[in-house]
Amino acid sequence: MTSLARWTIGASLALFTVAGARPAQAGDTGTSSARSVHGQVLTSSATPAVRLKIADGFKYAGSQTFILYDVARAEQHFFVDADEQGLVRRMYWIQFEGYLPTNANSYQYKTTKTVTLGGLEFIADAGARTIKPGSGRPGSDGERARAFLEEKGYKPASDDVLSQRLVHLVDEQKRDELMIVYVEDLAPMKLTAPDLAPGGAAAARWDEIAKGLLGRAVKGIEISR
Repeated sequence: MTSLARWTIGASLALFTVAGARPAQAGDTGTSSARSVHGQVLTSSATPAVRLKIADGFKYAGSQTFILYDVARAEQHFFVDADEQGLVRRMYWIQFEGYLPTNANSYQYKTTKTVTLGGLEFIADAGARTIKPGSGRPGSDGERARAFLEEKGYKPASDDVLSQRLVHLVDEQKRDELMIVYVEDLAPMKLTAPDLAPGGAAAARWDEIAKGLLGRAVKGIEISR
């Protein structure tokens, strides 16, 4: 799940790190009847009804849907900025997720920062991570994302990345969410994730870097209803 109690920035980045993802089952891939993609625009007709336009520097890599941990349905869409070898420099991972009617769960987040995009409020958090093989929770949405992207020929440009997560809870029941994760390669900054960790060589720069990361994440996506 993507609730904060079970989700960290590192978990979201497991899309590139976990081996042995479960093969997609019949009907797991492709856009849903509620959502479609045309060029740079992803349109959702429900939960929530929204239009997401991704900047021209990103290429649509496809989508998949699956049942997550037997309690929620997740639909993932990916827009990547990669070189000819499939090395990903930047990426948008967009996920529509909702609990199944067979349970009474709701998403619980500790909110420290919010941003408003296209009239929707998003919970915002960010982090830096060194990607390590074998990390991440088996069967997670991150594992599914990694397997899908690898099948499409994509992999991270370097071992260290920055990630900005934006989560919109669709209604007061908090049973459906729209999650947007913006990921970018950290190597161009000549920094590593440990440099930005508390006590790291560049820890004092984190607030500045996080502000810039959020700005770039927001700049690359236009949200309307």
